[in-house]
Amino acid sequence: MAGTLYLIPNTLGVPEAQQDNLLASIIPETVQALSSELGHFVAENAKTTRAYLKLLAQRHPLRHAIQDIQISELNVNTPPQALDALLAPLLQGHDVGLISEAGVPAVADPGANLVRLAHQRAICVRPLVGPSSLLLALMGSGLNGQSFAFHGYLPTDAALRSKRIKELDERSKKEKQTQLLIETPYRNAAMLEALAHACHPNTLICVATDLTLPSESLQTRSASEWKARLEARRMPDFHKKPTVFLFLAA
Repeated sequence: MAGTLYLIPNTLGVPEAQQDNLLASIIPETVQALSSELGHFVAENAKTTRAYLKLLAQRHPLRHAIQDIQISELNVNTPPQALDALLAPLLQGHDVGLISEAGVPAVADPGANLVRLAHQRAICVRPLVGPSSLLLALMGSGLNGQSFAFHGYLPTDAALRSKRIKELDERSKKEKQTQLLIETPYRNAAMLEALAHACHPNTLICVATDLTLPSESLQTRSASEWKARLEARRMPDFHKKPTVFLFLAA
């Protein structure tokens, strides 16, 4: 009988000052307890997963020594033909945990391909409760939570990015739909500047940074207000910090 593929949530980041029992307010106790029992993981990065397991062990002793836990990597560079091998422990009857670098796996994450293949192989898939930066940002934005769309990364070319933002702004106005985006953290300033200039002045833009961390920040303002703040050099404190951008046309 095949094992179960558990989709295990991770933290959205680690505070600069390490905290004892960091996971207590972020990951449910039942999820921590289940994760501590597993001997097989598929992860974006083995090193950071071992660091996560060390955090987990502060409250829930691991069933297996960390050096004995099998961690296979799945990231954007993993070829499709390698996915079958990642499912091998499951087909041998072992439970496996799929874990992302941050937040929930398989959402804006290469793990989705493995989950799809698990369904094709009739393997049981169980998503576990944990923090999603996208949903937390939407909850805290004050924008439309009834209709929304996530677009991932926009083009890095300035002209193409501006064109795409204008298209999404029109879509948002027509469908009354919140648009969600993410960006590589060192390009956060460029993204906010592009949104402030390409969106209609009345479009509401939310910048959600370091969610669940002590440095968390959520700010929703109109495009014209953001533009004025940027011209006054009042940039949010989001350089190299994980940030979700949301906007809703008026």
